[in-house]
Amino acid sequence: MPKIRVGDVNLNYDVAGKGEPLLMIMGLGASSAQWDPELVAELARTLRVITFDNRGTGQSDKPDAPYSIEMFADDAAGVLDQLDIPRAHIFGVSMGGMIAQEFALRHPKRTATLTLGCTTAGGTHSVPPPPESLKILIAPREGVSPEDVIRRGWPLGHTPKYIAEHRDVLEATIPRLLKYPTPPYAFQRQLEATYTLKTFGRLPQIKAPTLVVTGAEDVLIPAKNSEIIAEQISGAKLHIIPGVGHAFMSDAREEFMKVFVPFVKSNPIAS
Repeated sequence: MPKIRVGDVNLNYDVAGKGEPLLMIMGLGASSAQWDPELVAELARTLRVITFDNRGTGQSDKPDAPYSIEMFADDAAGVLDQLDIPRAHIFGVSMGGMIAQEFALRHPKRTATLTLGCTTAGGTHSVPPPPESLKILIAPREGVSPEDVIRRGWPLGHTPKYIAEHRDVLEATIPRLLKYPTPPYAFQRQLEATYTLKTFGRLPQIKAPTLVVTGAEDVLIPAKNSEIIAEQISGAKLHIIPGVGHAFMSDAREEFMKVFVPFVKSNPIAS
């Protein structure tokens, strides 16, 4: 994966496929390696899929300084700048969905469509995760093996049923996720950045065609948050996938694709 200079950091990115550009923005503490390779491959059949490591993750720079959602949104815009892409479909999940909201607000002319996955607008209008989920999220990482940190987080992304039936699949992803692990300090910087999210009151300003999608069993960012966001954006489509949690885009990849691809294709980028 090559790197490009965006502002004060070098960001690692990858491009797969041909067609209209789709910028995919990953969530808290995760590099682009977190994207399901099969999902990326399927999307790349008809789209030019751009993935990148947010600052603090993967092979991108990891400055030990305050981060913010606005900063991440401008990083994402900088990736498009360096690739000479004036306008793209934007898809963000979890914290990446927070970044995508801010991207659409800060860079409306560059947002062809907006897809917000398993995310929240934050603030007093949001529905927080249950205490047991928050405890896992903020649990200390020092003294815990990187493999066990990942295993400890499985219940935040997947339903108990999925974990029981697909443990071999989950175990097989660990080496890929740990090739370029996120240092604890960088994870903390990203977590603190989520506290800077301030989009709720501005969501009605978003005019791009918007799809809001999540898993009904999400215990990290409850599905009610997607309902709240969809209500705030005029014309937004809401799709809640039953039986899956935060990692809906991999655990229910087929259903997600059936909703996402037609949505993008029905809103082509004007030439």
